[in-house]
Order: sequence, then structure tokens, then C-alpha cells
Amino acid sequence: MEKDKKTWSGRFSEPVALLVQRYTASVGFDYRLAEYDIQGSLAHARMLAATGIIQPVDLAAIEQGLTQIREEIRNGQFEWQLEQEDVHLNIERRLTVLVGDAGKRLHTARSRNDQVATDIRLYLRAAIDEITDLIHALQHVLLDLAELHAATIMPGFTHLQVAQPVSFGHHLLAYYEMLQRDGQRLQDCRKRVNQLPLGAAALAGTSYPINRQQVAQELGFDDICHNSLDAVSDRDFAIEFCASAALVMTHLSRLSEELILWISPAFGFIRLADRFCTGSSIMPQKKNPDVPELVRGKTGRINGHLVALLTLMKYNHWRT
Repeated sequence: MEKDKKTWSGRFSEPVALLVQRYTASVGFDYRLAEYDIQGSLAHARMLAATGIIQPVDLAAIEQGLTQIREEIRNGQFEWQLEQEDVHLNIERRLTVLVGDAGKRLHTARSRNDQVATDIRLYLRAAIDEITDLIHALQHVLLDLAELHAATIMPGFTHLQVAQPVSFGHHLLAYYEMLQRDGQRLQDCRKRVNQLPLGAAALAGTSYPINRQQVAQELGFDDICHNSLDAVSDRDFAIEFCASAALVMTHLSRLSEELILWISPAFGFIRLADRFCTGSSIMPQKKNPDVPELVRGKTGRINGHLVALLTLMKYNHWRT
């Protein structure tokens, strides 16, 4: 493949303008899908070989090439190219450079549409697992602190006014319960994320005799997406993830707000270690709880992502 030649450019008489390349390129952020793109491509290639669509020699070359590319990316040696638009074309072009025509055969029986949808699901599944582990770790810390302070009395507040006495441990366990529901929501979301769209191709499937169940099994998907149009066009699973993430951040923001109040001289309930705080350039007496303050701020960004994705998906023209 020529360096400035696109896989889709057969009917075009002139190359894409540099300004258009810069505006439409997504490689600046979707490079984070690289590990999952390679993972999905390896499973797809093995299925193509198992069904006789490509030859074993092609599979061997593809596996060798993708393994090398993965190492280049992990080691920071991979050259990302703006003119290749996205993570998928960058990897595909490098593969073709490394292994020749075998690399071109990797894209047999799939479209960029079902490839992207698969990568996003793999990425989100891994993110859900990582976030769930972090939630459990935070819950363990809260449990330890709650046990330590089971008899530590503090005022309970309503309307930010002193109301009834509670224990500090009891107060912390309220956040344990919130996080418990957050983890449950994420695990429920994971069930709908973990469906394989690969095989839907552009939107109407493929005439090749592929084996989607083989790919689903290798990649650890629970099931396949049963409607090809739905498989490549909808991102409701991503919206659901954003909603779950927004609730996690809302609970963390509530906890952070209390930490900010409790550390202030007006309350003086707790102390934060200096390593988690910052100071002031002109007021040396200050000890600023920047970390919980930033948690509150980042919550707004997560909420914004949810609204943005909901707005993006409200148009129903089978766009991908």
C-alpha cells in the first residue's frame, strides 16, 4: 500500500487534503484501542484460517507481524501516522509493510464498522474490570476505617445543621453501600458490553462462511450480536457505561465534599496527610485538599461525556 493511498480511495482522483486529514484523523486518541485492535485481529485471523478463508501460511505471517507491532507499541517504537487516520489503519499499514500481501488478507470478511465496535467493547470490558477492582479496594479501606472508628462519635448533619449523633464508622459505611451499588451496576452493564459485533461487517453481514462463535469464544464474549444493523450502529452499551461511571463519580464527589469540609478549621474532624495536599504561594498557613477538590471537578467532565454521547446517539440513520 502506498503511503498516501487509502484502502477506500479506489474511485477518487486526488488525495485527501492535509487540512481534511487533520480534521478527520482520530489516531490522536483512539491509539488507546491498539491492544484491543490487535487482540481482535488475531482472533479474526485464526477464524479465517480455521474456516479455510485464508491459508495457514498467511495466518502465521499475520500472527508474527501483529506480535511485532504490539511490542513496538508497548515499547514506544511504533510510528503513528496522521495520514492513516486512525489506530486501525495505522496497524494495518504497518502489518502490510512487515508481511506483505498476507497483511492485506487480514481484513477479509470484516468492515471497519464491526472492527471498531469490537475494539470499543473489548476496551470497555477491560475498563469495567479495572474500575470494579478499584471500587473493591476502596470499599476495603472504608471497612477498615469503619471498624477502627466504630465507636468514634461525630455529629450527623441535615441541611448542614447539627442533627443527631452518629459514629464515624457508620458514616463511612454509607459510602460503602453506595459503592456496592456502583459495582453492581457496572457488572450488569458488562453483560451487555460483552457481546461480539464482529461478523456484522459494514451493516449487512458477509457472504464468507465465517464462524462468529469461534471468535466470540477466543475473545471471551458471552454471546454474539444477533442483528447486524444493531451490532454496528448502536452504542447504548457505552451510554450505559457512562451513566454508571457518572454515578460512581457522583458518589466520590459527595465523599470528597465531606472531606473538604471535615479538614477545614471550621470543622476540624480529620487531618489529611501533607502528601495529599498543596499549599498557597502567599498564604503559608493554608493546607489545600486539592485531590478531593479535583474529584469534584472531574465529576462534571464525566457527566458531560454522558450527555454528549446521548446527544450523539439520538440520530437514527444507521451511522457508525
